[in-house]
Amino acid sequence: MISIDNLGVEFSARPLFAGISYVVNDRDRIALVGKNGAGKSTMLKIIAGVEVPTEGVVSIPRDATVGYLPQVMVLSDGCTVREEAEKAFANITELQGRIESMQAELARREDYESEGYMQLCEEFTHATEHLEMMGGSNYQANLERTLTGLGFERRDMDRPTSEFSGGWRMRIELAKLLLQHPDVLLLDEPTNHLDIESIQWLEQFLAGYAGAVMLVSHDRAFINNVTNRTLEISCGRVYDYKVRYDEYVNLRAERREQQLRAYENQQKEIADSRAFIERFRYQATKAIQVQQRVRQLEKIIPIEVDEVDNSALHLKFTCSQRSGDYPVICEDARKEYDRVVFDHVNLTIKRGEKVAFVGRNGEGKTTMIKCIMGEIPFDGTVRVGHNVQIGYFAQNQAQLLDGELTVFDTIDRVARGEIRTKIRDILGAFMFGGEASDKKVKVLSGGERTRLAMIKLLLEPVNLLILDEPTNHLDMRSKDVLKEAIRDFDGTVIIVSHDRDFLDGLVERVYEFKGGGVREHLGGIYDWIRKHEAEQVQSLSAAPAREASEEKVQSVSKLSYEEQKRVARERSRMEKAVKDAEAEVAQLEQAIKILETRLATAEGSQDMSLYEKHGRLKQQLEKAEEKWTEAMEKLEE
Repeated sequence: MISIDNLGVEFSARPLFAGISYVVNDRDRIALVGKNGAGKSTMLKIIAGVEVPTEGVVSIPRDATVGYLPQVMVLSDGCTVREEAEKAFANITELQGRIESMQAELARREDYESEGYMQLCEEFTHATEHLEMMGGSNYQANLERTLTGLGFERRDMDRPTSEFSGGWRMRIELAKLLLQHPDVLLLDEPTNHLDIESIQWLEQFLAGYAGAVMLVSHDRAFINNVTNRTLEISCGRVYDYKVRYDEYVNLRAERREQQLRAYENQQKEIADSRAFIERFRYQATKAIQVQQRVRQLEKIIPIEVDEVDNSALHLKFTCSQRSGDYPVICEDARKEYDRVVFDHVNLTIKRGEKVAFVGRNGEGKTTMIKCIMGEIPFDGTVRVGHNVQIGYFAQNQAQLLDGELTVFDTIDRVARGEIRTKIRDILGAFMFGGEASDKKVKVLSGGERTRLAMIKLLLEPVNLLILDEPTNHLDMRSKDVLKEAIRDFDGTVIIVSHDRDFLDGLVERVYEFKGGGVREHLGGIYDWIRKHEAEQVQSLSAAPAREASEEKVQSVSKLSYEEQKRVARERSRMEKAVKDAEAEVAQLEQAIKILETRLATAEGSQDMSLYEKHGRLKQQLEKAEEKWTEAMEKLEE
């Protein structure tokens, strides 16, 4: 579908990559991997047409569509969530207008045998089929299903986008992209603002997606569940592995071993040649052999070895004095702003436990941590135990760093003892190798500051770690270093995270924040996920009986004002669904009538393709009539 040929990119005369060629096929699920700065996001931008390469060609078929979700984008205000998402269907609205215009023209014209009329019939039939393929009048249901899958509730649909945080508005942009169903999806860190439920929904959506998908992500579980091909950018080249990420890691290790052996053999060959040249440089009898060795050296292309994997570096959080038996105790904790965030929360965290706070965004995980830290007022009791020294990593931790210090000095000031000899290695493991360690903090990006704040916390003596989304700006190697350090930590740990792979094998208890309450689950993150999925299945099974019970209650009681508004909105939606279904039936009936007129001609009766189209339109008409009947029944109810 997409062909990349001899692609090269330079920034300030420094080559990012060169001579890259590969093909993206129709159903590919590609993970684009490599260290930070290797050019992954640049590659997506070039394919999306946002940036232009220094050399090479990206060939995309004329009728193919490409959808691109960048990490950072400009978000607009001024409409509701539903209205913003409906912008994805501008092409459907345009197509419906064209069909109505052609339908009106066909009703006016009487030159049934003319070439122009036949061509108009063909265009009308094609447009009608295309509209049906795109979802036609059913796009509102697709819109609601997608927004709900990404974490929005029905009551959110008519709220202004300005009321939502940047993370939630990024979800709207992702929904718009998915609803457009482009032939190729380019996703740059699509899970950054998603919770576990939404990530799982996105995995299922992409698994059944008809087009190709290329994505950049540091969520190992996500790319393992979604992709089946891994493209690695390393040393300015691309290595293509037809396997998912975990298998690629093993193959990459084997490739690096081969590179090392080839590099060592080449270095030995170079050393031997240079020794020969030095030894016989001034002997006339060896002049020819010396010249041959010189020419051989000039022709040698140096073998490059992939970057050293620093994830083998072993770090450990410094545990201070022993804390009391119960570092955190909550009794009937309650917090509300304009709504109740949580109420009657009771939990006890024992010394040495490692627990996770999970749940949808906005359910109170970060709020609970702020209560434990004493940063905000609340009702009830939250006690921090005896001798507890807290190391807190907040989502805004990066803003608290001294901008005038260098990266190295920031860490040097907190490092103690033997660890001071390993500062360069530690910085390298968190992507601050080489000259990057001498940068001032004030010139770092938000992600770089976040990583630096994590290193700083890593070296401070504490016995209770509270980490709020610690992996958001870490690549996989850095996450492995952090995970091992937390696992080996002798103190107590509370982690807020949506990264399943990071939490797996790390926590032994999960607290789920949902609907204003907090539920305790014994076991690891995947134990909670399995239990959560089982509960959802039971809930869906019980839904029909519950709905019938609710209808009985409503039939004997007066509706509240809010309920009346909801019913009115639902009725309006149903009436629109009936109207859209009627319009679709009318369009299909008109298309069939036009086709039958053509089939009645001598020329048309010999065209087998017209009979096939007639059969397809008949099937579409049956479905449209069923849809109309279903919409009418719902409206009557």
